[in-house]
Amino acid sequence: MTTPDIAARRTLGACAALVIGALTLTACGGSADAGKDDSKGGSAARTSTAKIVISAKDGSTGASINTTGVKVSDGKLTEVRMTVAGGGESVPGTLSADGASWKPKEQLERGTKYEISATAKDSNGKTAAANSIFTTVTTSDSFIGTYSPDNGTTVGVGMPVSFTFDKAISDKKAVQSHIKVTSSSGQKVAGHWFGEQRLDFRPDDYWKAGSKVTMKIDLDGVEGANGVFGVQKKTVTFTIGRSQVSTVDVNTQTMTVVRDGQTLKSVPISSGSAQHTTYNGQMVISEMFPQTRMNSQTVGLGGEYDIPDVPHAMRLTQSGTFIHGNYWYNKGNPPFGREGTSHGCVGLADAQGAQGDTPAKWFYDNSLIGDVVVVKNSPDKTVAPDNGLNGWNMSWAEWTAGSAD
Repeated sequence: MTTPDIAARRTLGACAALVIGALTLTACGGSADAGKDDSKGGSAARTSTAKIVISAKDGSTGASINTTGVKVSDGKLTEVRMTVAGGGESVPGTLSADGASWKPKEQLERGTKYEISATAKDSNGKTAAANSIFTTVTTSDSFIGTYSPDNGTTVGVGMPVSFTFDKAISDKKAVQSHIKVTSSSGQKVAGHWFGEQRLDFRPDDYWKAGSKVTMKIDLDGVEGANGVFGVQKKTVTFTIGRSQVSTVDVNTQTMTVVRDGQTLKSVPISSGSAQHTTYNGQMVISEMFPQTRMNSQTVGLGGEYDIPDVPHAMRLTQSGTFIHGNYWYNKGNPPFGREGTSHGCVGLADAQGAQGDTPAKWFYDNSLIGDVVVVKNSPDKTVAPDNGLNGWNMSWAEWTAGSAD
């Protein structure tokens, strides 16, 4: 899952930079526009016809960190220099092949003052110049969304597209309308808001195995709340892998793993105890750890356990439900396939150190983030749709009712 800082770097457009030296016959002085022809007094003969436009106007604030750049008409850019204002580091960029535009190579930083100076020549070799000092949109006046899955990944059929925004969104329609999620399978995809900061997308049923999903994020400049604007512009694609849905039956303490419609294996498990039951419902694997620490204090259970090396752990809910390996079970009386003994997780037989040919290792090695684990026949309630990536527990009518479109 992408963090907000990383998301800002991943999701924002590539923009670019070149450098420029001394200018002659300039047609501007401290202006973001240059090269205007002046017909009075025959000055057209002395002035370049090239017109340079820097997208961020001189003295402006709130400039885009994605689309700031330089363009020229009736001429070609010869050099562009962009720096952090006040003698700061230079910003590298790229000049287009035809010399008509220039963009920084990486997204700009928020809340930073920059300076751009540019020169161009017209068809007669006459030079024009322009410059601009401006400040990009600040963190307090902008929002970004941490999203999953990441670009280029392969995920299971249950993986929704999920955004968590770092600011409360009041204009949900404006934000949702600038995120488009489509699938090569042709499945209809709809968004659903969980509160003011989370927006998920999914189709009616699980994604079709092997399909390609494209997410177009065009939030740059979109006002999500009063005076707070988006700064993300990115296209993300990911692949849906094979279909794998595993069903945990608490009555029989077994898990049946089905891939592409065929049963791979029936695995003995140990679900939650009578005191700490396991949620029912469709749950999606959102994180996978070869080993991780589990401490009961983090889930409100006091000092009941603190295990520093739980093997083959796969998260099912944000509140702490995992399917994971268990090496600390009573070797003389193994619970797997017989009784629930956990604090709400689904346990599989394993070895300390995540080594050996164990049921937990087999399941871990055969799982993807986005795979579905269904729990049935537990005395507990159905998991909340927003507790993890578990919106599949809502009907399509309920799901679409939470859309802002």
